[in-house]
Amino acid sequence: MSKNIITTEIEKLVTSLGFLPIEVNFRGDSKLQIVEVFLDNEVGVTSEDCSAIARAINELIEQNDLIESQYRLDVSSPGVDRPLKFLAQYKKHLNRKLEIEYNHEGISKKLTGLFIELNNDELTIKEKKDLYFIKFSDITKAKVLISF
Repeated sequence: MSKNIITTEIEKLVTSLGFLPIEVNFRGDSKLQIVEVFLDNEVGVTSEDCSAIARAINELIEQNDLIESQYRLDVSSPGVDRPLKFLAQYKKHLNRKLEIEYNHEGISKKLTGLFIELNNDELTIKEKKDLYFIKFSDITKAKVLISF
């Protein structure tokens, strides 16, 4: 089966279970295919969630004979080092520091500030004393900055 078909089937299953499929990666070789599935949601993903979804994906792969060789399945949430891709991922990061690259009137800009509000598809970022209102559609890259 093609990787596109496998990816589509996994994404449909993950979505039906109430999670947001972030990425499906394939590594390995013909002897051992490694399938990595990254998922998220608005409140966070637990290890129990990952285990339950891994069981469901394994069942899907086996029942539909999606992967003919041996395979290993890794299911996890994206780490904080991975960029945020979907609007639904932002809500749980309220009051955290974000680094955002975005387009403003055709000019590429970069901003680091505190994410203080999400209003529909517009993020409010506070940098020092200034507030910036950035539409999700203008964001080219965003990641959470962890402070210790």
